[in-house]
Amino acid sequence: MQADVFAQDVCYLKGVGPNRAALLQKLGIETVGDLIEAYPRDYQDWSHPVSITAAPIDEPCCVRATVIAPAEERLLSGGRRLYTVLATDGQVNLRLTFFNARYTAAQLQRGRDYLFYGKLGAGFTLREMVAPQFAPAQTPPALHPVYPLTAGLSNKVMTGLVKNALARCDRPLADPLPDAVRRQYGLCELDRAVETIHFPPTAQAAQEARRRLIFDELLTLQLGLARLKNRSRGVTDVVITRDRTPDFFARLPFAPTGAQRRVIREALTDMQSGVPMNRLVQGDVGSGKTAVAAALCHTVALNGWQCAVMAPTEILATQHYETFSRLFAGTGLRVALLTGSQTKKQKQAVLADLAAGAVHVVVGTHALLQETVRFYALGLVVTDEQHRFGVGQRAALLKKGSAPHMLVMSATPIPRTLALIIYGDLDLSVIDELPPGRQTVATYAVDSSYHERVYAFIRKHVAAGRQAYIVCPLVEEGDEPSDLTAATQYAETLQTEAFPNCRVALLHGKMPAAQKEQVMGAFAAGQIDILVATTVIEVGVDVPNAVLMVVENAERFGLSQLHQLRGRVGRGQYPSTCILISDHQGETNRKRLNVLCQTADGFRIADEDLKLRGPGDFFGARQHGLPRLKLADLLTDTETLRQTARAAADLLQTDPTLSRPEHAGLAAAVKRMLHRAYTA
Repeated sequence: MQADVFAQDVCYLKGVGPNRAALLQKLGIETVGDLIEAYPRDYQDWSHPVSITAAPIDEPCCVRATVIAPAEERLLSGGRRLYTVLATDGQVNLRLTFFNARYTAAQLQRGRDYLFYGKLGAGFTLREMVAPQFAPAQTPPALHPVYPLTAGLSNKVMTGLVKNALARCDRPLADPLPDAVRRQYGLCELDRAVETIHFPPTAQAAQEARRRLIFDELLTLQLGLARLKNRSRGVTDVVITRDRTPDFFARLPFAPTGAQRRVIREALTDMQSGVPMNRLVQGDVGSGKTAVAAALCHTVALNGWQCAVMAPTEILATQHYETFSRLFAGTGLRVALLTGSQTKKQKQAVLADLAAGAVHVVVGTHALLQETVRFYALGLVVTDEQHRFGVGQRAALLKKGSAPHMLVMSATPIPRTLALIIYGDLDLSVIDELPPGRQTVATYAVDSSYHERVYAFIRKHVAAGRQAYIVCPLVEEGDEPSDLTAATQYAETLQTEAFPNCRVALLHGKMPAAQKEQVMGAFAAGQIDILVATTVIEVGVDVPNAVLMVVENAERFGLSQLHQLRGRVGRGQYPSTCILISDHQGETNRKRLNVLCQTADGFRIADEDLKLRGPGDFFGARQHGLPRLKLADLLTDTETLRQTARAAADLLQTDPTLSRPEHAGLAAAVKRMLHRAYTA
């Protein structure tokens, strides 16, 4: 029955009507199981109540006191009502204040002892608490759960709903973890863990419950990723028999780095094996990933197979098309471009040649995913900037061939151990060496008092014929806190006040795709001097003439994101500069920005970002295909991560398909996790 109850719509639960169900849906809670797995984010400690006299000021605490006067009502301006109740510990009085809460205040009866939880304020003549939570003094001492909430949903209501959900389930809950594994790693039973995580008697009990549930989550993740990796390992007819990379290297105007040669070798070994390649190439900004992709397309095409290269924007696709066309000139290989903005006649010509095999390499955008796109013999799929494409989009392109090879490229540096988890369904290659002569971008962190000097610096470079980016975290005033520079208003001010003689343009994510392409194209063509933008330019076209990157409110960005932005300049022959502007005085922010000033190593920056900020920079804007974790933290739960890796390997060694009866619960959990990840 447990699975049935867990899958039931939450609206059938006692206390949940249509309005409350809509509020729960905002928290991602649609079923009874979702509610049970909506674990507390924190706890209030009611286990050691103190007197009013001993309670700390302005800190959350639990106070024991006796009500000595019933609720008094006062009418405030705007029709609001204020209710005050007086309590005492025998020495000091406490005023309890409630707004528009007659029923709540009326529950407090004179002469009764209560526990009150909240922040204590010190008035002129007495202490006070505003809207405290309370319970009869006889309530057993415990930790009270604090849940993630949304407007209209109180913590008290959530607590009651969770109790109702647990009461609806058959107890004890069926445990998916085999007893042998649970005993080996010293874990408590699932039923105890779920009950305790919501309503722990002690902090130690809560910790034991968290450890068990985190273990379950990470074990399911490890098993799921192992299944993904194995699932894609079928057979393929796309076997590359002739390595043509020496011919390609001879055509390059530069010598490839050792790292580029190694990654190409790793990919070719995959493509010669008879098993479809499924490889991620991760490289820092400017490490030469495009040359690696071109080398592999060259060899695959000369072996008689077609290649598809998918980029996230038309400008980037056009840039790749021009690069490939230049590198393949004189080889007999034909490169074509397919984008949404092409005319119907242009598209039809490309589609016909693709289907006939007359095009060897097609470079395009999401247009490649359309049903009308058919290949004669698709052998290799390359996706650039992997985080811009969902797992489903990659799969849709792969289905256009018969088990073709796949190469995904990412310029977001992620520590290797973390990348193996995030991209568990892919083999990993890292280009950890920059081509010789790649210039370092001088980076400075300053506060807003430097604005005039920065503007003068920009004017000087524009006068010399160079270009600049100015990046802001917001699009319009009112999107978020008002102290952050908004791109639209800022662009207008810069044009009229700071740079009246310069060509200033705006680029942001809310603009229509065609307009974004037009603005970026004009900037690349040198028709715009200063581009004011949001992070939409984090990944974009090369503009060798752009030499300045100014980032406003730099504290709002992750280090890896700032590193990506910095990578937009320094791509040509001119010395380039990145200026990070932040008035945030915190020590952590100062350390973070100093890291960028001191190093250009994206992998070191990623490590520092993890240490200073946690994994939010990588997982906050969720990577496509990574299951959403409820409790586990891939940065701090490293020991449990190691334990679950070992446990997963042991389980799969004895039962690769998890088909044994004792593994049925784990198999179902893996199926649910993968379903949530790849249908989100």
